[in-house]
Amino acid sequence: MKRSALVFGLAIASVTQVFSQSENSAVPDYTVPVTRQLLHDKINKQQTLLLGSDGKADNSFVIDNNESASRVATSAITSKVDWLEYEIESNAKIDNRMKAGYLAGIVDILSHMRTGWLKKEVNPTHFDQIIALYKKLIEANQEKGSLIPYISYFPYDIAYTATLPRILEENPSYKEIKDIVLLKYCRQYPSKTFQKLVSYPDAPAADSLIKAVGRQYPEQLYSYAQGYDKLANKIRSIKNDDFVKTVVDLSQQKSGQMYFPFLDNLVKGKISIAQLDAAKDDRYKYYRLLVNTQLDYVQRALNGDTAIGFRELTNRLEKKASDDFIMEINGLHESPDAVRFKCIQPLNAQELYYLAVLTDGLIYTSSYTHGVYPLMMKKINDRGDSLLLSVHFDHYRKFISQAAAYNTLKNFFTTFKSENDARDLMTAFVSSLEKSKGLEDGVDVADSYASVYETLPDLAGQMLRNIRRGLDANRSSRNKRGVAIYNILYKLFLSADSSNNINLTKELGIPPVYTVPFKNLTNEKGEVISQMFFYGDEDGQMDFDIFVRTFSADPNWKVDQSNSNFIVAKSVKGAPVYVYVNRPLPKVEDGDSKAQNAMEQYMEDHNLSPTITFHRGHSYHAPTSVGYITPTSRIVFMGSCGGFNLIDSILKKSSDAHIITSKQTGYRDINLPFIRILLETLRDQHDIDWMPFWKEFREKAHVTGLEDYIPPYKNLGALFIKAYKKEMGEDDL
Repeated sequence: MKRSALVFGLAIASVTQVFSQSENSAVPDYTVPVTRQLLHDKINKQQTLLLGSDGKADNSFVIDNNESASRVATSAITSKVDWLEYEIESNAKIDNRMKAGYLAGIVDILSHMRTGWLKKEVNPTHFDQIIALYKKLIEANQEKGSLIPYISYFPYDIAYTATLPRILEENPSYKEIKDIVLLKYCRQYPSKTFQKLVSYPDAPAADSLIKAVGRQYPEQLYSYAQGYDKLANKIRSIKNDDFVKTVVDLSQQKSGQMYFPFLDNLVKGKISIAQLDAAKDDRYKYYRLLVNTQLDYVQRALNGDTAIGFRELTNRLEKKASDDFIMEINGLHESPDAVRFKCIQPLNAQELYYLAVLTDGLIYTSSYTHGVYPLMMKKINDRGDSLLLSVHFDHYRKFISQAAAYNTLKNFFTTFKSENDARDLMTAFVSSLEKSKGLEDGVDVADSYASVYETLPDLAGQMLRNIRRGLDANRSSRNKRGVAIYNILYKLFLSADSSNNINLTKELGIPPVYTVPFKNLTNEKGEVISQMFFYGDEDGQMDFDIFVRTFSADPNWKVDQSNSNFIVAKSVKGAPVYVYVNRPLPKVEDGDSKAQNAMEQYMEDHNLSPTITFHRGHSYHAPTSVGYITPTSRIVFMGSCGGFNLIDSILKKSSDAHIITSKQTGYRDINLPFIRILLETLRDQHDIDWMPFWKEFREKAHVTGLEDYIPPYKNLGALFIKAYKKEMGEDDL
């Protein structure tokens, strides 16, 4: 380990000090042959595009809230690249062909740095090391030496980007470099390993990666084993691993996906294909078998035995809960309860419990409060403590958070045999959060507090005291993660009482919670650029037509419909505000995607970085819209069902986004007033002040369902994620 650390240190030093003598001085004048002038022009263009990709087309690259890192990144893009161009041209030992190759490599590197950081695939704080490493690789390549020592200890994004230039393919070590970079990629993105192996099925590490990653992501192993390419043949050729063989066998069966959630028990012989065949075509039998297996796997996990495919089982259970039951009762929301909730009557309390907790963000408020919750309590004989015991407290934090959001928590606690048991449960609810994997448990605790504070003030006080105890305990044990989690929750909870005068921006280092300054939404020209996504189903087409008619009829706006893939609503008075809106194209195969991609490409080509993103569509379209969110987005309006996974995905795209979601379905009579008020406020060059904004919004959208829309300042879960990532430095890759 000591030797590895020493080698690592030397490798870093040898790269990062490459520019030490020249980086702060001006590049000398030099002559560029006309045959290579175009390459230098391309480099200049890529430098300009990269500098402008932070949302401001100027001479600096800004990494939010990090002045030092911004300065280093800007220097890498500008002076260090300029110096590298000069050193390539002025080095007499490099022939003309190689010079052209190295310069073309800079173009490729800068282009990937730009697209990569926007897609969260390249860490912008690594720009300096990427350029420095490429310079070192050029020097080593000129000496005919191996490039391996220089890339081995760098993370994937640095090693991959610096080795992109095709000229390096001539180096004898290049093939081995590709293998090393592949392993780095698979370590950093294990969930994308099989996708990557499609291009490298004959890599030396392919067999071991298939076996190891297959156990982490067995459903992917199953899917890729069904293919007809080289990777599928590689997977099917593995005969010395019982787990891989079982998955391969399932992949060759017609109903393999139905069997798949029970993979661990199949491998262990605890269940047979015949038993699964008897249940797979009956939604009640199959769902019941999923629930019973979930409870079995939870019990095993409590005993230290985690079943392979546990995550996939839960995912399938979630899908069946949604597709077979929740979508049906949601869709019948205008029908009498006897009709609406008929399909869930045969389910027992535990099966109803999983319907609720696994469809958070999808289940309608009325589906929960009128159907699932009361029926579940009836079937457990109104004993909430017995219910949680019967499910081994699986997902109990989600259940409590959900009950708080739907105002059933108070009722739930009245069903406990002892008040002490309820207090003990809430103590456990906020305890040991530092031991949880990921952030979802912390988000559930954060999201529950606003409702508890309003309806159960005594319980809110208890939660606050327990959070304080957790903070003190983690400070005593010097647990950095624990201190971050509990300090953030403590400050968030204190801020619910305005008399505490808690400034979350100052206390937690996150952007303003209650306001979005107008200047934060404009580019260097003073323009506000926004993007809106529609989808080609019947509702999407209708909403799109209403949007076009509404803004076409407004004298303050003009709608440009000249493009076949998208339209642009432009303000003609006040501040320049632009809304780029894709056309919903249902009659064209994959029309929505084509229109959206064309719009995004146009915006990228014209250096138009959106600061506002609107999603206009059903919840199942939401992930597609989220995929188009950029790091420059400061306001994200979903107008459809929310939930932890959606919020977390948005914040991974833009850590500073103010997010508006709905706990239920989105309504055009709510969405359109919100959009109008927001755009008019910006056209008048005013800051977005959420509290008065929300008051005006309520007055103009006084329809059923508005109570399920969550303003950014009440979205404590999103604030928790933002603050945690800031504190732990996880804004970076």
